[in-house]
Amino acid sequence: MAISKQSTQKYLDIAEIRENTVILKDGTLRAVIMCSSVNFALKSEDEQKALISGYMEFINALEHPLQIVIQSRRLDIENYIRRLREAQKKQTNELLKMQIIGYMDYINELIEMGEIMTKRFFIVVPFNPLGAKGKNFWNRLKETFTAGKAIKMKREKFLDYKKDLDLLVSNIESNLGGMGLEAVVLDTQGLIELFYNTYNPKTSENQKLKDISQLGIEK
Repeated sequence: MAISKQSTQKYLDIAEIRENTVILKDGTLRAVIMCSSVNFALKSEDEQKALISGYMEFINALEHPLQIVIQSRRLDIENYIRRLREAQKKQTNELLKMQIIGYMDYINELIEMGEIMTKRFFIVVPFNPLGAKGKNFWNRLKETFTAGKAIKMKREKFLDYKKDLDLLVSNIESNLGGMGLEAVVLDTQGLIELFYNTYNPKTSENQKLKDISQLGIEK
């Protein structure tokens, strides 16, 4: 009996990713902000109070839901080691060359002794163009069945929705900056890499994702 193979994409909520925006199958949009962190314990008492106050203002100023995601991943030092090897080859001073080699050995031993984890912090900003507020059950049910059409939404409509989403993102970035945090909105390449690494944690360690310009993706 032949078993039909279905793409795993069928089971994902993501319809497409374009122009720094995630479009879900239900027609809603998502933007993802990656922000820096602070070591709260190393701050003075006054600085801690200021951070708490800033966070309270940030939460109270929200007029829409958002999601805060903390992602832990094994530290990838491949690029760092590659740059050290390049520096070692270019180095003409034999003493410095030996020191670089010794430093690379130390880093590799440190990694082998135990997994060194790195944390990244993301804020997922949603936008619902369907405006569920004020709609009854049957209208929402109808939109659920027709939401697939949003996958191929016209560019004019998409840009209109994205303009509203960008406004929400801009407000959040401003509030994060008030707490002394740096924030950057993930572009299309960053979003693809984020979801690739999330859904393929083991594979992504050994098989890096190519640049979006090298992928056969319809834009």
